[in-house]
Amino acid sequence: MYKRQKEAVDIVVDHGISGLYVARALDHAARFRGYPKALRTDQGPEFTSRALDQWAYASGVSLKLIQAGKPTQNAYIESFNGKFRDECLNEHWFTSLAHARAVIAAWRQDYNEARPHSALNYQPPAEFAARYRATAVAPAAQEQT
Repeated sequence: MYKRQKEAVDIVVDHGISGLYVARALDHAARFRGYPKALRTDQGPEFTSRALDQWAYASGVSLKLIQAGKPTQNAYIESFNGKFRDECLNEHWFTSLAHARAVIAAWRQDYNEARPHSALNYQPPAEFAARYRATAVAPAAQEQT
């Protein structure tokens, strides 16, 4: 999630997600958006893993872990997770991993491309992000959350 642009670049859907899995997903996102200067996360095991730490060092990304029990330190992603849970996860009974991936991909597309956000001057995140990238010096200069 790019904080300033409010764009959900990807939502990983799987049975379990390791630090290595997260690193690969971030490499994939970086091909399109560049590497962030910093990555703010909670203290989940996938974010405190040696694999993600090694990835961050090799990629020149600073890992910023919020304090345990302090979700307000990452309020934007907590808000996004709440919307995602209420509007997508709690509304569906997934029958398979493929079904979950399809439904979640459709929700993410709607969130990014169709839904205007007041914080973005009532533009959808994808539209705002495209304009931002066109005028920004480098996408890697942003903090990703």
